[in-house]
Amino acid sequence: MHRFLLLAFLFLGNFIHAQYGKNCEIRQIKLNVFNPGLEYEMGVGVNSTLDFRVAWQVALEPASIEPTQNLDFFPAITTQYRFYHNFNGRYHRRRSIYGNSGNYIAPTATLFSPGERTVEGQLVDGVHGYGGLVYGIQRSYNSGISFSIDAGAGYYAGPFKGGIYPVVNLSIGFIISEKRWCVGL
Repeated sequence: MHRFLLLAFLFLGNFIHAQYGKNCEIRQIKLNVFNPGLEYEMGVGVNSTLDFRVAWQVALEPASIEPTQNLDFFPAITTQYRFYHNFNGRYHRRRSIYGNSGNYIAPTATLFSPGERTVEGQLVDGVHGYGGLVYGIQRSYNSGISFSIDAGAGYYAGPFKGGIYPVVNLSIGFIISEKRWCVGL
């Protein structure tokens, strides 16, 4: 019976180690400078995180006739479920995975709350947003500087005719709080 319990304990310990904290940071808070705001990223698995961002964000004006030609700053909330697919390869090539430095694919959703505005002579009011899929890279350095960029496509919806348009997110900032749990540090 003791051997069975010891074996079960070792197996459970190995399973827990394999499921949590192998590659991803447990949590980190970043202060973004390019799109002013805060970002919180928490590890939810071996190679996956949830990323929440509240910021003034550069975005398309989807109520415009040519949305890709008109950019503006809007207050926004963005959520991504990031799956980092190259942590093991980076680690074996002796590249840093600190701060979730890696390449990822992520379903993303953003909600913009710009308030009342006039676009091409029309009064537009209300929130709008998009849901889509992006591919991105994130690099963080021991100095605390963090950089991420992702691009893809999303379906924009709101008080206008919806459509599929490009999505690009750029974050440049500083890690102000972290809970490290990476291999190879």
